[in-house]
Amino acid sequence: MSVRELDLKQEPPCTSGLGNYLWSDPPDEKKWADCVHCGMCLESCPTYEQTGQEQHSPRGRVHLIKSVAEGKLQVNEQFMDPVFQCLDCRACTTACPADVDVGGLIEEARGQIRQAMPLTGVKGAISKFFLHDLFPHQNRLNTLGGLLKFYQKSGMQKAVRKTKLINIMPQHLAGMESIMPEVKEPVKKKYKDVKVIKAKGETKQEVAMLTGCVMDVMFSDINESTINVLTRNGNDVVIPQNQTCCGALHVHAGDRDMGRKLAKQNMEAFKDFDKVIVNAAGCGCMMKEYAELFKEDPEMHAKAEEFSEKVEDISKFLHETGYEKPKAEMKTRITYHDACHLAHGQGIRQQPRDILLDIPGVDMVHMPNSDRCCGSAGIYNITNPEMANAVLESKMENVPDDVEMISMGNPGCMLQMAMGVQKYGRNQKIVHTVQLLDWAYQKEDRVKEGKE
Repeated sequence: MSVRELDLKQEPPCTSGLGNYLWSDPPDEKKWADCVHCGMCLESCPTYEQTGQEQHSPRGRVHLIKSVAEGKLQVNEQFMDPVFQCLDCRACTTACPADVDVGGLIEEARGQIRQAMPLTGVKGAISKFFLHDLFPHQNRLNTLGGLLKFYQKSGMQKAVRKTKLINIMPQHLAGMESIMPEVKEPVKKKYKDVKVIKAKGETKQEVAMLTGCVMDVMFSDINESTINVLTRNGNDVVIPQNQTCCGALHVHAGDRDMGRKLAKQNMEAFKDFDKVIVNAAGCGCMMKEYAELFKEDPEMHAKAEEFSEKVEDISKFLHETGYEKPKAEMKTRITYHDACHLAHGQGIRQQPRDILLDIPGVDMVHMPNSDRCCGSAGIYNITNPEMANAVLESKMENVPDDVEMISMGNPGCMLQMAMGVQKYGRNQKIVHTVQLLDWAYQKEDRVKEGKE
């Protein structure tokens, strides 16, 4: 399939003359300028590890993206496949001595592909439903959450599993259903009439919190733990009701226009706050990179850069502002998985480990290749299940056998790793770092009250 003919009803193509990239916001030439194809990135790439094929390596993808810009290649299926097979894990940038932003190039290239080759048919309808009609709308997500909660509580879930009806689903979707966490009330909905969630004790500062879209439906207990930990450590917490999905899934899918729309809404929602606390690595990384979406709009670019300075992952924020070290022992052996968009995307590695080590009784066991992708990558495990499963298998081989918990800082990783634990007959509990800290605080309080 070649580049589709231009539809004059669509946005006209850019006139920058950047080879066969015909629309505005093409891949940035500066991002590939320092790539000398040295190969230092090869061992870091999960897809190259699985395929051994150059086009599925970071330097191979950079070469393809550059070749389209030089007019040597067309934007077609042969170009699309390696670009969308990328996990966008950013491990290659960490490994690159020149810090080539391969992830940024991949996302920009996907934006061009989706304008030249828009999804149609069933795939197009599914993409539109999730990315446009569901994720940006909290009320619709709440409705979905209510239906899932009913499914879990009514006995339907037990019946579906007992009668093996789940087996009619595609294998990867059946696997996700089997590890679905218990759906609870969304935090954003719970606190919709609360202007400020006050700190416990003296207030040090006020912070705003991103509740997320899927995060608040599937992992509202983690959002609740985040609020508990923040207020425990002297922070007043505000949850702006006009916030929305961060846009990461849209940008990963090549829908950069929707990404910009959501970015503008979030920048407006959080404009009156000095700190925006995020507990999902993918969301935090996206929000810190909003400026990348506005390269061709100097005014918005400057605003986005200013906004990105406010965004802080919960573990880094606690580490830098200080936190109360819990006194109650948790007595557990735990290992830590580095979420890609936390370690490679934001450079946050030691802070969550320090938090875990500050919990009495926690025995930390090193995980080899802890910053290797687990295969989640947003919705990659749905769109590319075979590659995601292969990457997951490689990841699970590095999980120590003698641990009770695997901690991490991203919801997508939590679901993917839970699938790995189940699939390979392991018994580890999957936890978010902030959850364990909250549980330690709660246990300390119970001990003080003589309840434990």
